[in-house]
This record gives sequence, structure tokens and C-alpha cells, in this order.
Amino acid sequence: MNIGFIGLGRMGSAMAANLVKAGHHVTVFNRSPEKRRKLVELGAHEAARIAEACRGEVVITMLADDAAVSNVTLGDGGIAASLPRNAIHISMSTISVGLAKELARAHSGAGQRFISAPVFGRPEAAAAAKLFIVPAGEPRAIEACLPLFNALGQKTVPIGSEPSTANLVKLSGNFLLASVIEALGEAIALVSKAGVDGRAYVELLTSTIFPAPAYGTYGGLIAAKRFEPAAFTAALGLKDIRLALAAAESLGVPMPLGTLLHRRFLRLLAQGGENLDWSALGGLAGRDAGDSQPTS
Repeated sequence: MNIGFIGLGRMGSAMAANLVKAGHHVTVFNRSPEKRRKLVELGAHEAARIAEACRGEVVITMLADDAAVSNVTLGDGGIAASLPRNAIHISMSTISVGLAKELARAHSGAGQRFISAPVFGRPEAAAAAKLFIVPAGEPRAIEACLPLFNALGQKTVPIGSEPSTANLVKLSGNFLLASVIEALGEAIALVSKAGVDGRAYVELLTSTIFPAPAYGTYGGLIAAKRFEPAAFTAALGLKDIRLALAAAESLGVPMPLGTLLHRRFLRLLAQGGENLDWSALGGLAGRDAGDSQPTS
């Protein structure tokens, strides 16, 4: 397929590379030109402007937050103004439910199609094409994009015809992951204070009652106090909890644990943890318990 790819951070660069390797004609754009070069060397085509990445059948965005997605899509010379009629914009970013609805309206008004398809998986999963992809939108549009999703992930789970549904599901998933991180941090702090080795404790948990990958990944990071380099920053974690709470308020759903996580992330950032991996949230309990050992 002839596609554009906008947003070449750690996730986006890995995803765009996999699309090139799968044989798709990929045109890449990023506001920092140096991030385009490796992909061009791999076989991608370079776009100097957003509009140049919007000339094919599909354009994919993988950007950090609502402001970036809104600017690239709805700004002057953006995707909505540049994409051909009936072409598809796939937003794979974690954005608010409200923005997803706004994007769907804008694309519909321009005669274009819009799919929200956020992903679960860290950069290493993106590089290995092992992401879990949750698309929502017009079923025929999702079906047309399956070759792209198959090149990016290990499983695609369509979740509905309203694009914003996928964003709500993604935010709920990140809320659950943050809850796991906080719970692991408290449990590891508890047993460590009594002299139990944190790494051995995590190995016990993940080989018995909690074999899910999230427990192994985040438990390992917390036990080792390894929060740099960040695969997903604490600042982005705070952003996602805020978006989940906003969605909950609009739907009239109490989320007391979400409120707690919001406070914990604020504390982490106030102590200089903005650019640490969001698993550093799990390190707060140890610090509260008097563990002064530095992070690695």
C-alpha cells in the first residue's frame, strides 16, 4: 500500500521501519529531519511537509499527545486539508476520547475515513512487530488496513465502529497498567524492608500467581530500580491517567484508584521524575519506606 507515516519517536520509527520491511511504499514525516534519515536509508521516502505524506491511500500518525495530533491533523496544511477523499487516517496515538470524536467529525466532513487504532506494547515490541492493536472505525476501512496492522503487530482486535471507543479502551488499559505498577511497587517495598530480595520476589510472583507479561516487565524494572532510559515517560503516564479520569467524569464513573494514581504521578514529577520511565511510579513506595539506593 502507498502510505504516509507521521511521528518518528521510538515507537513510530520502529513501526514505520516494519512497514517498509513488509514491502509497503512508505513516506515519512517528522518535524525533526534527522529522525527521517535512517528510514530513508532503509527505503522510505522523505516528506518535507505534512501534505507530502498525505498523497497515498492511508496516513498513520504516532504522536505524543492531543496537542501534537490536533496540530498535525487540523492545523493549516494538515492531514484533514491534504488527504484525498476516501483515504484513511489511522491515529495510533493515545489521545483523549474528545479529540478522537473531533477528528472523526473533521475527516467525515472532508470525505475522508478515520480509524483510531492505539496499541499496547513498549518500543521493543514495536521493533519486533509484536504490538497488540485495537482499531475502531468503519469496518470496511479496518479491513482494508489489515495488511498494515499485520505488519505492525501480533494481534489486531477490532473494538467497534465508533473510533473513540478504541481510545477509551486504550486509556482503560493504561489505567490498569499504572495500577499494576503502583501495586508492585508497594509489595516490593514491603518485602524488601524485611530483607527479601526484590528480584527473587518478582521471579516468584511471575512464575506462580501472576504470570502476565506486565508483572514480569514492570516488576523487574522496579526491583532493579532501572527507570532510565524511559520507554514510556512518567509525564506521558500522568497524561494518560488525566485523560482516563476525564473520560470517567464525562460518563459518570467514579475511579477512586485513578485519583490516587494521579496524585502519585504528580508526586513523582514534582521530585524530578518527569523523564524517567513510568515504572518509576513503583519506586515511590520504596523511597517512602526509607530506601535511598539510587536508580540504575
